[in-house]
Amino acid sequence: MVSQLTTDGEGLRLFFTDDIYLVKEPEGTLNEEVQVYVKDEASSPAQPLIVNEPIIPLVKVQPEFKFLGNNNRNILILVYDEHNDVSDERGRELLRKIVKSINLTASDFALLNYAKYKEASYEQLKARFSSVIVFAFGVSSQQLGLKQHPENTVVTEGEVKLIFSSALQKLDEDANGKKVLWGSLKQLGL
Repeated sequence: MVSQLTTDGEGLRLFFTDDIYLVKEPEGTLNEEVQVYVKDEASSPAQPLIVNEPIIPLVKVQPEFKFLGNNNRNILILVYDEHNDVSDERGRELLRKIVKSINLTASDFALLNYAKYKEASYEQLKARFSSVIVFAFGVSSQQLGLKQHPENTVVTEGEVKLIFSSALQKLDEDANGKKVLWGSLKQLGL
């Protein structure tokens, strides 16, 4: 027996001869009424055909973050460097010193270069890394979609403690900035 189903465009045109227009209505909720206008050759204006179909909202897909470390203590370290995976040699050395001074190992934190994920919001990062502490070197609070926070001080967003600082290369040259940052790091009690 020959199948009567067809996906051939020419064959389908024999059955579906009316033009169909989808009209975008203001954003709505699920199970909202959608109007589809069908143009019939016999009548001049397009007549609405009411269809009760659910509107499926678009779902934003979480980006797949590539990071270093195991994040066992839910500590996120953000760096910003367009040219290197983490930073140049001086910046990496400063980061090693900072991490060592607060008794962290690579298994304790996740290290992410934010330059590769500029569109990621604080909420996306928080959801992915379940962070309780965030260190941001060269990433401002505004870039993450948060209100402005001062540099090198501990701030709180919900249950998460954050410290925003300048980029590692710049911080390495700023003795006063390092001193203020060290005072803030001691407040965390890590």
